[in-house]
This record gives sequence, C-alpha cells and structure tokens, in this order.
Amino acid sequence: MARSREAYRIALLIPMCGSAGIWAPSCISSAQVAVEELNRGNGICGRKVQLIMIDSALEASVPIEEVVNDLIESRSIDAIVGMHISAIRQRLSKVVRQRVPYIYTPLYEGGERTAGLFAIGETPQEQLGPSMELLQNKYRPKSWALIGNDYVWPRTSHSYAKSKLAEMSVDLAYEKYVPFGLKKMDQFVDEIDRSGAGAVLLSLVGQDAIAFNRAFGRAGLHDRVLRLSCAMEENGLLACGAKNLKRLFAATAYFGNLPTEANGAFKERYYGLHGDQAPVLNAIGQSTYEGVQYLAGLMQGHASRWRHQNSLDALQVNYKSGRISPNDRIGERAKIYLARADGVRFEVIEAFNSTG
Repeated sequence: MARSREAYRIALLIPMCGSAGIWAPSCISSAQVAVEELNRGNGICGRKVQLIMIDSALEASVPIEEVVNDLIESRSIDAIVGMHISAIRQRLSKVVRQRVPYIYTPLYEGGERTAGLFAIGETPQEQLGPSMELLQNKYRPKSWALIGNDYVWPRTSHSYAKSKLAEMSVDLAYEKYVPFGLKKMDQFVDEIDRSGAGAVLLSLVGQDAIAFNRAFGRAGLHDRVLRLSCAMEENGLLACGAKNLKRLFAATAYFGNLPTEANGAFKERYYGLHGDQAPVLNAIGQSTYEGVQYLAGLMQGHASRWRHQNSLDALQVNYKSGRISPNDRIGERAKIYLARADGVRFEVIEAFNSTG
C-alpha cells in the first residue's frame, strides 16, 4: 500500500542548453499543464504525478545514458517523457530496455520499433510529402537545396525529400549537413545562392536554424528563394526577427494560434495555469503536454502490455492533446498544417490529413 501513496515520477528529458535549449521553457510549461490536469483526478496508476527535469541536450556535461540508467536502477523514476533529438533517443533506447515506459514526443524520422518506446510525433512522410508538392505546384522552383544538422532526422528526412523531388521531376541543386552549434552560416547561404536553388528544405535545430535564417535575411535570398522547415516554431520566429522571415514556410501538426476546439481548450488551461506572460506555445512544447497525457492513457489502457508494444503497433490509447479533438476517434493521427511566417507569427494556409 505504501507504493500507491508515492508520487508517480516522470523523467522529463528536454534540452536545457546548446542548439535546442531555446525550446526548454515551452516544454516545461506545457508538461506542467498535463501534470496539473492529471493531479486534479487520479494521477497515473492512482498516484500523484511529479516531474523530474533532466537536461537531454547533446551538449549536456553528463552523458544522458548514465543519468537515466542510475535513475531507473535506483527506482527513482517510473516513466520517461522525452523531447530531444533522435540521436539521444537512439542512445537511450539501448539503456532503458523496457524497464520503464518511454514516450518520445517530437517530430522524428519514423520507423521506431523498440519495445516499450512510443514515438508519437510526425514523420517526414506526413509532413514533407504534401507540403513539398503544394509549394512546388504554386511557386515552381526549378531546383531545391537541402541543409540540416548532421544526424539521423535530417538525413532521413532529406532522403525522403529527394525521392519526392525525383517523383516531381525537380532537380536537387545542393545538399549539406553541418555540426551543431555553428555561429556563422553565411558560407552555406552563399553556396545555396550560387547553386541557383529556388527552394530550401531547412532541417536545422533551434539556434542553428535561427543563425541560418538571420544569414539568409542579411543576404537578401528570401526575395527569390522560399524556405520550408518541419522544425521551425514560434520561439524561433521571434529570435529570427520578422525581416528575416519572408517566404518561410513550416509544416507541422500544431501551431500556437490554431483555431481548433482542441487548441482552444489547451490554451485556456495553459494560460490559466501560467498567466499571460507564459512561454510561447509551439509544436515542440505542446508535444510534452501530449506525451505526459499519452503516458497516462497508455498506463490506464495497457499497463500490462506496454513492455511488449512499440510505436508501430498502433495501440488504441485514449489521451488529451492540443492537436487532436476529443471528438476524433482514438488513435487518429493529427492533421498536418502548412503555414507561412507572417511577421513573427504563423498563418496557416493549408491542412492535410496524415497518412503515416
């Protein structure tokens, strides 16, 4: 009986430094909304929920595998909700080994099959396919450039993008993968300019994307070259500055200003808890809210089965989301929205049904 009175401890793995550290405030604040909601009810497994914040940045001083393994070994955590890059997920999947449920929340490259690990974010097939087709049909760029950080998500996304370009009979003018934390992106902007590309698929993370967009704006390329990103969000827009955001598009399943029933309810709870000066809402942050809620639904409906399931098993999990309306059927994938930067806000211009 003593165990039932203890807190249900969730390790919230988010980057708190480095290129992706800009996302941390929104991620923490969104996850706190889910915890507050769950604790007004029965929590998880009849226990009040507690978050343990852990820095999962690639640049963190202590290897994340050591931290997480020690927490699991000491029974200090009951579950993991992770919003971090895929390179970290791949490292952790070899450590967690079904000892606690592991919910991975952001967009990712797809194909995660590790038992006990549930990746709930969008994949390139969902985000890129329809968005690239729409932009190609509307703006008719003769060729595309691809630039991203050098790890699995950009490389896999760009592999898919290249197959879409071939399908549309459009040329690839440029492809580059860069390390994290580069302060100057002018060289790559110049190379893209010389390539003659009319569109850029931008798969840089956090501060790296900001540095690129600022360099892009300084060079004036946005007057004739469009940009598409699947990871650009509202914090990034604010940091880039409106003058550097012309002809920039983003494809994702959530924007902070979506006029949907699900988002209206989420925003009311978010600002009700944190006040009007709360960190800006975005897809990356909302994903941690959804991850904590998904964990609660998973444990309610599949507490005896989760260890033997994975992301591709299409488990029917009932959970709250800022993206998916309660009226949608359980297990339905969120819509993908294509938006254009309008100042430092996104204006949604198209919605697609997910097929991934």
